[in-house]
Amino acid sequence: MQAYKDGQKKFENGEYDLAIKAFQKAAAANIEPVQTDYLIAESYRLSNRFKEAIPFYKKAIDAGINKPDAKFQYAYALKTAGQYQEASNEFAAYAKDTAGVQSLQDRALREVEILKIADRLRTTKMEVEAKAIPLNTAGSEFSPTILGNELVFSSSKKEKIYKNNGQPMLGLYKVSLSEDAGATQGTPVLLSNDILDPDANEASPAFSPDGKTLVFARGNTGKKNGALDVDLYLSRNVNGQWTTPAILPINDSLAWDGSPAFSRDGKTLYFASNRAGGAGGIDLYRTNMDASGRFSKPVNMGKDINTAGDEMFPYVAEGGKLYFASDGHPGLGKLDLFSATRTQGVISIENLGLPFNSPQDDFGLVFYKDLNKGFFSSNRDGGKGDDDIYYFAGPEEEDSTTIARNNDPNDPLNPNNPKYINGKPKVVRYFLAGTVLANGTSTPIDSATVRILPDTSDVEIAQLPSNSEGKFGKQPVEEGKSYSLLVQRKGYISRREPFSMDGRSIPPIFLTKELTDTTFNVTIKLDKLELNKTFVLENIYYDLNKYNIRPDAAIELDKLVQILKDNPTMKIELSSHTDARATDAYNMTLSQNRAESAVTYLNTKGIDADRMVAKGYGERELIIPNAKTEEEHQRNRRTEFTILSY
Repeated sequence: MQAYKDGQKKFENGEYDLAIKAFQKAAAANIEPVQTDYLIAESYRLSNRFKEAIPFYKKAIDAGINKPDAKFQYAYALKTAGQYQEASNEFAAYAKDTAGVQSLQDRALREVEILKIADRLRTTKMEVEAKAIPLNTAGSEFSPTILGNELVFSSSKKEKIYKNNGQPMLGLYKVSLSEDAGATQGTPVLLSNDILDPDANEASPAFSPDGKTLVFARGNTGKKNGALDVDLYLSRNVNGQWTTPAILPINDSLAWDGSPAFSRDGKTLYFASNRAGGAGGIDLYRTNMDASGRFSKPVNMGKDINTAGDEMFPYVAEGGKLYFASDGHPGLGKLDLFSATRTQGVISIENLGLPFNSPQDDFGLVFYKDLNKGFFSSNRDGGKGDDDIYYFAGPEEEDSTTIARNNDPNDPLNPNNPKYINGKPKVVRYFLAGTVLANGTSTPIDSATVRILPDTSDVEIAQLPSNSEGKFGKQPVEEGKSYSLLVQRKGYISRREPFSMDGRSIPPIFLTKELTDTTFNVTIKLDKLELNKTFVLENIYYDLNKYNIRPDAAIELDKLVQILKDNPTMKIELSSHTDARATDAYNMTLSQNRAESAVTYLNTKGIDADRMVAKGYGERELIIPNAKTEEEHQRNRRTEFTILSY
């Protein structure tokens, strides 16, 4: 049992490689076998080793693991292994699973569509040859960039081992390039002792065009994980020496900030961040840099480029074309390489196809001397280690410009232009429809009123009734817009359901005709309005022995605010419950204080105090009387509301 507990502790600390070793000991002793298999799979996934996760997800799922996202992550891991048909089957099954998470089900449906064109993307092969280069090791080499006649890159060569993935910590190294750039001269050496931090990962170097300014990412977490302690640093080359790196003011302390790149004139810095307010996952941002080194407020690069997935590793080539890696645009696996071209205000995104992309991660593209050759990173099969650096070269320049012209994505008459068919633009009309059901059953609710509102106001766009089968719709909706559905029916608690078009747009490559109609169906479940009915508020957590409302609890309480505003006659008791690990008297006082602080919070949000009663129950109503695990104690520590009158 100790090995399992050690594994849980390492897992919670993000030390996934150590967690795997502990869980494997637990598995050998047959301790919590289903949960152990699931946590081994999760440890592999969270340290970016999807392929290794596959057998463990499968064992956990076959044994009936009760984790709503396990089947989605299993399907995604199959995709990264190039097992496209199996992945498609699993995504399709997950999308229909009543226990699935709605946001992941939406992504699963999109993945099914993307996998339909995976074979088409595999045939999009440029006249380019890619080959591994000699500097690759059994560790990790990635994010190459050019400084003069040297290749500077990230590599796992430090003495300290990174507990996330079991590899040495990352640092910045350099090696000389020979005339034939596919070959390197000598052994890689450290870029600079002045930049080295032996206890941190350093990666993704980006140099200004004059080579005098270096921006890179530093943190104690992995190269492609969304952890929060990765930030951007800047160092300047003064008389041949790199200055001590300084943290940049554009970082968000609550976010992962990494993979920087300079524009060709050196005045704009591009980078990736999972800060709040983005399109989802990791997004690309840009900031302007003035002559004195001050940065403007970072700007999100918009939803043409950023998706609900991850966009990272930007690079701006000569001529201003943006290249980046993404797992959100239609691709062959996890991160694929894409280009973005803007023409007359319209941004076209193009998957680079083979040989640049594979089912695994492909990222960190950089050109060398011209647009015909360069380097990129990949952890594809057949490499020396985890991530490897590959050199690519195409035919001579006149051939490559002909290829570019023939594949111009902006010419309506070009048969390869995905946005047009027979010279006419492809058009998609989007609609929203759905079903209203009684919660906990499959019973349809007729005569419900579904009000569709923009998510920014209460100005009604449409009002749709549900029929005898509980169905409503169809209502036209627009790309990139977000909505709120307010569903009301006498005898039921009114409910608001968000609906966003983010990430739902159909890429033109999927479209086979001029006009395509597509309808998104949502299911909304209403609870009966009954006296003394109790609802558990999920994720209302308090710090140990404290009762102040944490920011994460405030998000959940805001949902109750909306329920009370949408049901203005409802009065409730708001109750707080503790686990049984302190004295009864202490727990009674603590739970009463917690209930009162929640009621006070709701009151500050505009809910009349006379509609709420605060009640602390301490440890007197335990869901699990003899709780042993932390998970069981957490279930006992809960916040509920009960309908007193309406």
